[in-house]
Amino acid sequence: MPHAPFDLQAALEDFARRWPTRRPEVDLFLEFLQGEGAVFERSHLVGHFTGSAWIVDPSGQRSLLTLHAKLGRWLQLGGHADGDPDLRAVALREAEEESGLTGLSVEPAIFDIDRHAIPARGAEPEHWHYDVRFVVRAGASTDFVVSEESSALAWREVAELVDEDSLDPSLRRMARQWLTRDRADAAD
Repeated sequence: MPHAPFDLQAALEDFARRWPTRRPEVDLFLEFLQGEGAVFERSHLVGHFTGSAWIVDPSGQRSLLTLHAKLGRWLQLGGHADGDPDLRAVALREAEEESGLTGLSVEPAIFDIDRHAIPARGAEPEHWHYDVRFVVRAGASTDFVVSEESSALAWREVAELVDEDSLDPSLRRMARQWLTRDRADAAD
């Protein structure tokens, strides 16, 4: 069943309803969205939107992480919108390109948001990524292929990510959210 056309403003408002404590972050994203400039283009040097994928295996117990080649940190897969305002489609595209996985499906609602600074590199100044994250579910095959954007990929037990201090705080937050959601789904 195809998803309804993606509307970032409506999706952010929906996220704020589901996670009311995150309202200040949502307001920051909405202000940026309604501001000046091509906010979906990486040429918008102050910052731009990106789309990321919280990829889970069919059991929902493991998440696929990348050892990011440029940043040298374990993160979720994702990337630049490059002009595409459908960040759900961006997250799915990046998941496919960066993992080589086939048969992926993306959930319609925003799973997480995170605004983070990207350090200056070469001629590119430090800038902000307004990262919108979606759950992407792996199909039957979990065999991945490491792309040039990664030093490595690994399926990791979600429960182990929560307390791993060496990981990015937003990655640990997504693991907590996933585990909370998983328990809530099991109770239904």
